[in-house]
Amino acid sequence: MAIDFFFRSLSEDQHEQAIGIILSGTGTDGTVGIRAIKKEGGMVMVQSVTSAEHDGMPSSAIATGLVDYELPPREMPDQLIAYVNHAFGKLSKTVASSTADSENLLKKFFVLLRTHTGNDFSYYKHSTIHRRIQRRMGIKKIDTMEDYLHFAQESPDEVKALFQDMLIGVTSFFRDDEAFEALEKKIIPKLFDKREPDEPIRVWIPGCSTGEEAYSIAMLIKEKQNLLKKNHQIQVFATDIDSKAIDVARKGVYSVGIAADISPERLAYFFTAENKENSYRIHKNIRDMMVFSEQNAIKDPPFSKLDLISCRNLMIYLDVNIQKKLISLFHYALKPGGYLFLGNSETVGELNNLFDSIDRKAKFYQSKVDLSGLKKNNLNRLLLSDKETKQEQISIAAKRLPDTKNMLRHLTEKTLLQQTNLSSALITEHGEILYLHGRTGRYLELPSGEFDRNILKMARTGLKHTLTTALHKAVRTNETIQYQGLQVKTDGEFVMVNMSIRRVETDSEEFSDKPLYLVILEEVQQTLQKQASKNSESVIEDDIHLEGLKEELRAKEEYLQSANEELEKSNESLGIINQEMQSINEELQSTNEELETSKEELQSVNEELTTVNSELQTKLIDLSQVNNDMNNLLAGTNIATVFVDYNLNILRFTPATTKIINLIATDIGRSVGHVVTNLVNYDSLTKDVQEVLDTLKSKEVEVQTKEGKWYTLRINPYRTLENVIEGAVIIFVDIDQLVAAREALYKANEKQLLAVVVKDSRDAITVQDLKGQILAWNTAAERMYGWLESEALKMNMKQRIPNSIKEKESDVLKSLSLSKTLEPYKTQRIKKDGSVVDVWMIATALVDEKEKIYAIATTERIIEA
Repeated sequence: MAIDFFFRSLSEDQHEQAIGIILSGTGTDGTVGIRAIKKEGGMVMVQSVTSAEHDGMPSSAIATGLVDYELPPREMPDQLIAYVNHAFGKLSKTVASSTADSENLLKKFFVLLRTHTGNDFSYYKHSTIHRRIQRRMGIKKIDTMEDYLHFAQESPDEVKALFQDMLIGVTSFFRDDEAFEALEKKIIPKLFDKREPDEPIRVWIPGCSTGEEAYSIAMLIKEKQNLLKKNHQIQVFATDIDSKAIDVARKGVYSVGIAADISPERLAYFFTAENKENSYRIHKNIRDMMVFSEQNAIKDPPFSKLDLISCRNLMIYLDVNIQKKLISLFHYALKPGGYLFLGNSETVGELNNLFDSIDRKAKFYQSKVDLSGLKKNNLNRLLLSDKETKQEQISIAAKRLPDTKNMLRHLTEKTLLQQTNLSSALITEHGEILYLHGRTGRYLELPSGEFDRNILKMARTGLKHTLTTALHKAVRTNETIQYQGLQVKTDGEFVMVNMSIRRVETDSEEFSDKPLYLVILEEVQQTLQKQASKNSESVIEDDIHLEGLKEELRAKEEYLQSANEELEKSNESLGIINQEMQSINEELQSTNEELETSKEELQSVNEELTTVNSELQTKLIDLSQVNNDMNNLLAGTNIATVFVDYNLNILRFTPATTKIINLIATDIGRSVGHVVTNLVNYDSLTKDVQEVLDTLKSKEVEVQTKEGKWYTLRINPYRTLENVIEGAVIIFVDIDQLVAAREALYKANEKQLLAVVVKDSRDAITVQDLKGQILAWNTAAERMYGWLESEALKMNMKQRIPNSIKEKESDVLKSLSLSKTLEPYKTQRIKKDGSVVDVWMIATALVDEKEKIYAIATTERIIEA
């Protein structure tokens, strides 16, 4: 009923257009159809989820972010009628009648989009921009472009919507079967020819949209790599200015509609079904090859040393000049002999000196060897500069007619300039000429070789050195610099010239951050002749001296010239290095962005798989019995065991595990990294499990709980009967008694070893309590002092110290109580026969577990005479 009413409301010439709008809602994939309709300026309407009995289709369409209206069915006919009447009636007539002013309005739209999004669309074909703007006007029911411009200026959300409409592109897997078949047979095999084992294959897909084309090329390369059984690293860089499209490409999840574009073999090998087979996810072995990044191919530095660039159906939206820049940029980024893959309607145009045509039908081109020095040129010349992106805004201001006062001022200034004999040049701080006035050819000449607009290179003899010095001084001091009586060589003779350089203030937005300088040159030849007639005799007398000065000046100028040339060569080399660094930096930024995305993906938890087929249902009873047996077995062993899947989610655990890890029944399905453990000084459980899954090698670690119990943590891969790794098994084995026995054995061995050391030491080792009573006396002490151990144990250390140093030794004991160990020092001791000997002594305080000194140990050695 709603559709019939809708058709009856339309005129005959509106039926065909209206049918196109209605049919846009049909289709299996949704996203491809919606993008195709919006690309051609159509409107997309979808039933609201709340009004739908089954919300699968509307939810899928809304998820694309491309829907214009979400309405219940009863409101759709009125909205369709209003849109068609507006879009194909009043709006089309209004647009047709205002074509003369549309160009100026377009330029204002370009400025608006550039201000809000940072992207310049002035280099897009204007017919495409017109179509996208008219679509938004139809959606918002605005009659004129001027009214829509005012609406957009006041609504940032509308600017974002217009920006998204500008970026709509239609893409699919293996789009254009013949072209991709030619790519697979003619180009892909050549990427592996004569390539070193450690040399990667690098591919760039600018304008990748949602990633289908990039993944298609990656699959073809992977298939060839598997066939050749080679192990080259494959790097596929895919870029686009649409951040939303890049996010879709990074996820690598597509609807079931892709099955129409991909063979069943490739679908099974490169994709995994998800969400009850409502979508497909690209396999990890392909996703790891990809680096997706938000990038403007025309403005941002490109990737470098590429083997293949696939840029299909991007240049058809750009004007001719930008197409030339882009082709030159691709030549810069490709290796010599690299390949360029274009769309059916695209060619390299006039730049066939940079590429050889490999297949005209499939649009394959091969980069020629760089003989023209293109890659030595400044990379910034190939990229769209900020100056060029502002050109549209400047041209709008330039085309505005000046008012009467400005016209009179312009006329007056022009007449005054015509009456002066001055020559001048407007330059930047680096000497680049922006504008010339007067007969500057008398003072400037074009150098041989490549054209250069730098005034310092064009200045004639006698002017170059002074001009260079003056410009540097003017830039540094920001003052007007003047030189009088410069002798400049012109047409084989020298003329007298006065020169000044001054800063020029400007309100132009283009040069707001770029200081300008005006060089003024005035010839004073007549004044020179008068002065010469009055002082002819003086001039004759100074000729000889003047010639000598000129010769010296020429020598210095030649030296400075050679130094400047060397400096220029160094600057050129640095420029080339800087360009390479720009490309490498862009690549690193893209890689870093991709790594951040990969990190987020690793941290996310995949949904638990719930697919149960008919075969498993028939074996449900047997499986339940096996589970019961296994649970009883695991509980009876009293060994703490945890089973995790490949995503580190807990599958099951034994009761004994709860003493070590805080687990409850509801933790099944959670990541093992989210569970708190009772382990001390061990927080790398997740990392160790992941390492076992990556290397398939078991890992064993001794860990201790907060209660002091010791366990051996053993992590093994979980293998199925088909030898497929589906997770890991974490086992805790109680080794508390083993550790205690090992420590006891170690202490016993340590004490035994210490006793042997003390007994067999060649130095006298003694132990005394804090009152000086001897507690230990080794064999070396018996040999050095004459007292047996049984005799010494009855003595006090004071009996062995001469009276003359007893007070000093008392101070030593006080120092020992503070530092626990003293540096070796020289002292004296009494032997059994009464003689006094000089000894080297090391005294150490013995402390208990409470850090309290309970005895003093000494190591003594007699100093030989």
